[in-house]
Amino acid sequence: MKRLNDFGPAVSGLGNLDDLADPSFSQAVVYWQRSHGRHTLPWQNTTDAYRVWLSEIMLQQTQVAAVLGYYARFLERFPTVQALAEAPSEDVMAHWSGLGYYTRARNLHACAKRVVQDYDGMFPSDPALLADLPGIGRSTAAAIAAFSGGVRAAIMDGNVKRVFARVFGIDAYPGIKPVEDAMWRRAEALLPETQDNPGAIEAYTQGLMDLGATLCTRSRPDCGRCPLQDRCVAFATGRTAELPVRKPKKATPEKRTA
Repeated sequence: MKRLNDFGPAVSGLGNLDDLADPSFSQAVVYWQRSHGRHTLPWQNTTDAYRVWLSEIMLQQTQVAAVLGYYARFLERFPTVQALAEAPSEDVMAHWSGLGYYTRARNLHACAKRVVQDYDGMFPSDPALLADLPGIGRSTAAAIAAFSGGVRAAIMDGNVKRVFARVFGIDAYPGIKPVEDAMWRRAEALLPETQDNPGAIEAYTQGLMDLGATLCTRSRPDCGRCPLQDRCVAFATGRTAELPVRKPKKATPEKRTA
């Protein structure tokens, strides 16, 4: 079992990313996604950054089935980022009502205004610029850039963390910063090369999401259909139920009085 210190040189911030590179990993994910992944979701098969961004925000901490109806109604009312930016906040919140995590809706509205004000209504293609917008973190920015522009950028959402923790046998809580940093470095090293392989980054990014959402689920993972089974440390050692490591519980404070 790999421990924290075995999770590549990135844990200490040293070493070459080439040490973590493995083209066969991305090839397996891309091949599986193109043959068995999801291809008919309403926000797929488009390079419209507005639609991609809207779906990514709605899908944060929310299942696909719950998002489908909201996504369609939201687009009907706010078909463009300009329409969303100009809408009253009460209208935006009303169309988000029931989807939960309402900070997302407030950030969504603020982000639309920034895109219109700072970028003339065009989402930037640079993941760093995207991540600077309200409500868009590093992983979401990479997903938007990959799906809308084929930008070679790594994602690291909850699904990907679960896949990586199991496949590479990461025996430490992913929320610990050194562990998370190491996972990010591995994610960057495993990105597919895009020369002579159009659509590879989109398929790879979607493939990781699909694996975590449909096969490498938190409970009852379908290891028999997983394209990464032959390299999965958790499967080989019978630890799929234990990985990723759960957040350590805080010690219950004890107080004594007299």
